[in-house]
Amino acid sequence: MHYLHEDNISFAAFRRLGYLMAFLGGAINAGGFFAVQHYTSHMSGEMANIADALYLGHWKSALTSFLMVLSFIFGAAHSSWTILWAKRQRFRSSFGLSMWLEAIYMLAFGMLATLLNEFGDTYLLWSPTVMTLCFIMGMHNTVMTILSNGVVRSTHMTGFTTDIGIELSKMLYYSRSDNPKLPDVTVNRPRVKLFCGVMVSFVLGGYLGAVGVHAIGYQFVWPVAVVLFAIGFTSIGYDVKLRLRIWLSRRRKKRRRP
Repeated sequence: MHYLHEDNISFAAFRRLGYLMAFLGGAINAGGFFAVQHYTSHMSGEMANIADALYLGHWKSALTSFLMVLSFIFGAAHSSWTILWAKRQRFRSSFGLSMWLEAIYMLAFGMLATLLNEFGDTYLLWSPTVMTLCFIMGMHNTVMTILSNGVVRSTHMTGFTTDIGIELSKMLYYSRSDNPKLPDVTVNRPRVKLFCGVMVSFVLGGYLGAVGVHAIGYQFVWPVAVVLFAIGFTSIGYDVKLRLRIWLSRRRKKRRRP
C-alpha cells in the first residue's frame, strides 16, 4: 500500500487495524504489569533504570533492565526476520505469520507462568516470564511499525503524544487570520485522528488487560492469542489454499506424463 509511505493516512481498514493492535498492546502491557509487577513495553524507562541502578550500585536491577531491553530487541528482530523470510518465499501472509507466532508465544507465556507459579518462588516466576513478555512486546510493536513504514507503533505512545502536539500547534497557529500559511506546512487531520484513536485504544486495552489478569490470572493471554490468530487467519489461509492448488496441479501433471 503506497499511501503508507506518506504522512496522510486515511485508509479506514488500516486505521482499524492500528486501533486493534494498540488495544492488544495495551492489554498485554497492563496485564503483564499485574502479572509480573513490571511494564514490558517501556524500554526508555528500562534504559534510564540501567543508568540509575549502575550509579546506585544495584547490579541485579541494572542487569534485569538490560536483559529486558535485549529481549525486546530480539523479539523485534524475530518478527522482522519472519516477515522478510515470508516475503522472500512469496507468501502473502508475512505479517499474519508473525502475528500467529506471537500468539503461540503468548500461550507459552501463560503456561510457563502458571507452571512456575506452582513453585512459589517469586524471583523464579518473575525472571523468565518478564523476559518472555518483553520479547512478545517487541514482536507486537514490529508488525505495525513495518506495515506503516514507522508511522504507527502499537506499544509506544510517547511519539504519538508528541505528533499530536505538533499538529495542535499548527491548528492553533492557523486559527489566527493574521498568521499567513506556510506552503510546506499543513495540518494533517487524518494523522491526528489516527493517533488519538490509537492512544484511546491502548488505554482501553490496558484497562481490560488489568481486569482480565485479576479475574482469571495468567489465562488472560488466551483472548489476546485468539484475536491474533483471527487477524492472521485470512492471509495464512490464502497461502495454504494457493500452495495446495499448486501442489495438486503439479501432481496432476506428473500423473499425465507417460
